[in-house]
This record gives sequence, C-alpha cells and structure tokens, in this order.
Amino acid sequence: MQLAVFSAKPYDKTYLTSARAAELDNAVGIDVVYHEFALSLDTVPLAKGASAVCVFVNDDLGAPVLESLHASGVRAVLLRCAGYNNVDMQAAQRLGLFVANVPSYSPEAVAEFAVAQIQTLNRNTHRAYNRVREGNFTLQGLLGRTLHGKTVGVVGTGRIGVAFARIMHGFGCRLVAYDLFENDGFKQYGAYTDLDTLLSESDFVSLHCPLTNETRHIINDDTLAKMKKGAMLVNTSRGGLIKTKAVIAALKSKHLGGLALDVYEGEGALFYNDHSGHIIDDDELMRLTTFHNVLVCGHQAFFTEEALREIADGTIRNLGDFLHRRQCKYALVQEAGPTLARRDSVPIRI
Repeated sequence: MQLAVFSAKPYDKTYLTSARAAELDNAVGIDVVYHEFALSLDTVPLAKGASAVCVFVNDDLGAPVLESLHASGVRAVLLRCAGYNNVDMQAAQRLGLFVANVPSYSPEAVAEFAVAQIQTLNRNTHRAYNRVREGNFTLQGLLGRTLHGKTVGVVGTGRIGVAFARIMHGFGCRLVAYDLFENDGFKQYGAYTDLDTLLSESDFVSLHCPLTNETRHIINDDTLAKMKKGAMLVNTSRGGLIKTKAVIAALKSKHLGGLALDVYEGEGALFYNDHSGHIIDDDELMRLTTFHNVLVCGHQAFFTEEALREIADGTIRNLGDFLHRRQCKYALVQEAGPTLARRDSVPIRI
C-alpha cells in the first residue's frame, strides 16, 4: 500500500522511518511518498494511488478535499498531531474514512515552551541578547517582574495545561484554572474558577484549550477588557482562540501588558516555510511584530526530539491498526463507523 505524507519536512522523514515503521513495512509493505506541499484541493491529485494520507495541523481536510481523496481511493487519514479542527468530521464519517490522531505526545514539551515564552518576554532576554551583541550593556528597558507570588491563569487543563501548572507551581505562583471538564490532576496545584474571575485576577494567562466552535475567539474585545491591566497573555495552543484585531487594540491602549504567541489564526499560509525573501502581506501579523512587548514564534512548542519520536510512533501505530483492521484507540472515525468522541480528548491542549 502507498502512504502519502503531506507538509513533510526533513525531520518528519527522519522520525517516520523509525524501527516501528520498518517493522510494519516488513509485515505489509508500505511505499511512503513525501510531499513538501500542504494538502489542499490543488494538491489532492498527489494522493492518487495512495490508500492513506498523513497530514499536519495546517493541511486542509474540509469536505471537498475529503471527497476528492475518497474518490481517488484514499481510505485513511492519519493526523500526526493532536488537533483535528481542520477536519470535517461529519464528511469523514459519511464517506466511511478512517481518521486517527496522536492525542498525547510529550505534553511537557509544549508546557516548557510556554514557560520559556513567559520568561523571555517578562525578563526581556531576547532584547538583552541583541543588545549585548552590539556592545550595549545597559539595563534600561529590560525591567521584568518576579514570577514568585504572581497569579497565573490556565485556560484548559488537559495534559499540557496540567504540565504547565506543575512548572509554574514550582516557581511559587498561585494557580487558577478554567475548564468545562475539571481535571483532578490540576487540583493539587491550584483551584478552578470561572473565566471572568480568572481573567480579572491573573498576572499571566496561558491558553491550553482546543479550538472548537465554543472556544474560537475566546479572547476577544470583551474578555480582554476583563483582564487585569498590564497582564501578559500566552498562546501555545491554537491561533483561532485569539481575535487578533482585539489584542492589537488592547496592546495599543496599553491594557494588555504583553503577548507571547506560538500560534496565529492566519498561520496556515505562512508557518513552517521560509518567507524571508518575500513581502508578507498579512497586515495584522506584521503589526504584531512592531510591538516591543510581543513575541511571535512559528508554532514550534511541540518541536523536541521526544515529541517527534512519540508523534511518529503514534502515527505508525494508528496506520497499523487501520491496515490490520484492529480497533484503534485513537480513532476519531473508525472506518464506516460512528464518530468516536473520546471523553479524554475534549480538554486536551492541541
């Protein structure tokens, strides 16, 4: 069988050719074809002849794409990520496609990166680095705040949210959280409250919830106005959680004290590719980069050796379940079966 891998980078090839993949290849014979391009209506023809496609966070898996894939003979969609907000699940179910994700991979990788963003922006280490390289050792403009004793709000307490809370608890912070599904694992570090209270009390707010219809633009003009003046907002989850125009306005008014992003709602056309030789016509993203108290990264929080290994192993395991017609633990849609809404997938940061 043939597996078409979209949005493939060199590191994807390295980790997808693991011992587990070799074992599966020896058992059933797999021809893996890598495509650097993202999956879209324009690139669907590249999947011709494949029985399964392997995709990433910014690939298009809307109904038209899924229908085209199904017509070309594809029967399985393997997500090498946890998030599936880019998949039309109803269309996948209607077409009888097998869809599976990797819901848990090194939650500490993302949690640690969120903390790194907080401390980078809070203590201005990125600015100090550039200054020192130019022989400037002044401290003016680099003043930060001690984390110890500060209140940190965690929106979403899945595995990553809890890992983040554990780290911040170690700094001596007071933790409060908001999640529709309370996690006992968080309660040893802090207390649950409603979103309005969290926003009004927190010095730092970190987003770790999935992107759904209910959470899209959970950070907007109204919720930003409820945040403590001067608070910092961090998002390592999904860009669509934040209404970009709203945070720009909050930054301009100086109500929002800082913004650290590893994701961006318009990232699909930009992230994971080099645009340094081109004019970027995303005015909102470019406006964000003009603020000295904004830090933007390119969706790299997951990017550790451990996470890539776990993602690859999980993806290959899901492929093995599909090929051997086994019940797949991480199936979102089992072939020609019902959508499997796993209870533990809802609050996970993706």
